[in-house]
Amino acid sequence: MLGGGRSSEHDISLASAASVAAGLREGGHEVLEVEIGRDGVWRGGGAELSLTPGRGWPEIDVVFPVLHGPFGEDGTVQGLLELLGVPYVGAGVLASAACMDKVVFKELMAGAGIPQVDYRAVTARDWELDESRVLRRVAELGLPVFVKPARLGSSVGIGRVLAPGELRAALAEAFRHDPLVIVEAAATGIEVECSVLGNDDPIVSLPGEILLAAGEAGWYDYAAKYTPGAMELVVPARISPTALERVRELAAEAFTRSGCAGLARADFFVDGERVLVNELNTMPGFTPTSVYGALFAASGIPYPELLDRLVELAVERFERQRGYAF
Repeated sequence: MLGGGRSSEHDISLASAASVAAGLREGGHEVLEVEIGRDGVWRGGGAELSLTPGRGWPEIDVVFPVLHGPFGEDGTVQGLLELLGVPYVGAGVLASAACMDKVVFKELMAGAGIPQVDYRAVTARDWELDESRVLRRVAELGLPVFVKPARLGSSVGIGRVLAPGELRAALAEAFRHDPLVIVEAAATGIEVECSVLGNDDPIVSLPGEILLAAGEAGWYDYAAKYTPGAMELVVPARISPTALERVRELAAEAFTRSGCAGLARADFFVDGERVLVNELNTMPGFTPTSVYGALFAASGIPYPELLDRLVELAVERFERQRGYAF
């Protein structure tokens, strides 16, 4: 069990990892909890760990990398685990990297003709060289817009811009986290999330609708995600049967086209029969307020069974990969 990490989502990862560890133990698994410090050092059982590529991980059957954000969810740790030669839960190197990068993910979805929120990508270099050109490109989206670091999760560094004068500050905050920023048009309708489980033939949960408590910021920000009582999940989402099936269909398609494995949470905006894909999270939160497990629990798969399936899927994928010569 890996938790922590170098990203700004370190504390969220630790909370998720603790929840997963408890669920695995409830399901009868023996768990070694390893914390990756903010300094990048791996520590388990009170000691620093040293691992050798190609030598596996002695006494470890499967690694569950409950890591969020850069240096964990973005393919870097997945590459290290590939070099070690151990099974691990979740997407591989390429899918992890592609889905972590919101710009790359949107370009993949656009290439597949999947409907999504309109956006503009902005680099720190773009902004330094020609602010006015960037502002003109972003203005094409209208207002409001959401300004996001391209490779972070948990709504870290995101700003909602309601007036033109707010854009510079929002970009500055996003660039503080990432030199690549995505600016997205605000979508109408409700926020709907859907969980996916599997490898080649994934299953999809019932979609859930995100309701924010009165007095929240009006969008699904960091506080709404991680403050108990700030968000209510309604399952199934209160959308038409046609839209509900479309959400499930697009969740499976986005998962497959991205090359994901094990698990992911797909996020949507639904307005009547119109369904737009927003993001795909390859290692969604597993805290007590997190949506991924709650959606499958409502779909008939309790938390310990869900974790057990994820471990089995990791082993299945590892054994299949070993059958290829590469």
